[in-house]
Amino acid sequence: MYKIFYSMLNRVCLLVYGLFISLGSMAQEITSFTVESLPKKLDWIENPISFNYESGALDIQSGPKTDMFIDPMGGHIVLNAPRAVFKPDGYFQLSAKVHVNFNSDYDAGVLILYANETHWAKLCFEYSPQKEPMVVSVVTREISDDANSSVISGSTVFLRISGLGKACVFHYSLDGKYWHFVRYFHMETKDPIRIGFSSQSPTGEGCDVKFTDIAYTDNKLENLRNGS
Repeated sequence: MYKIFYSMLNRVCLLVYGLFISLGSMAQEITSFTVESLPKKLDWIENPISFNYESGALDIQSGPKTDMFIDPMGGHIVLNAPRAVFKPDGYFQLSAKVHVNFNSDYDAGVLILYANETHWAKLCFEYSPQKEPMVVSVVTREISDDANSSVISGSTVFLRISGLGKACVFHYSLDGKYWHFVRYFHMETKDPIRIGFSSQSPTGEGCDVKFTDIAYTDNKLENLRNGS
């Protein structure tokens, strides 16, 4: 009787173990996902702690000490922020409403433009050391060029990145209608450019970011500075 009981118990344990292994394998295999308003699937470069996409909202949880930065002074290179990206058209506009649960300095929700580890750019809604949410941009061509833009009241802002062939432009908006100019720059590489979403927490233990109102078009942005 005891032998039968232990045999059955052993089988149950093996089944439970197998189930956990299967679930773990399934989680590891989630390398891409679909957002209805985007033309292609998003692929992960560096996995987040967790993410969820439901009813038009994309949540990304980054881990501790995550960032994308190549210090102009040299020595400090961090490229471990999770990013979900896809290859856009030659002309494009990608925008989203970005809500960030700010906790630590430089926590940020990010729209990213990525070719390779030394050629990329990011438009951030970031928590400054002065404890103010603000729009920040970083353009990296071998080294990172970091620039602060505007202080934002609250924990939500609209961000937009646009592609103009060999050039790109960054904007932010308070209402999703009038777009404020942030940065216009050249970005040409041998590798195809991909665009998408990221979360970072360079000094903290992680950052939770929600992207909603995600929109994409392959229309060329004709005027960079008139609010359109």
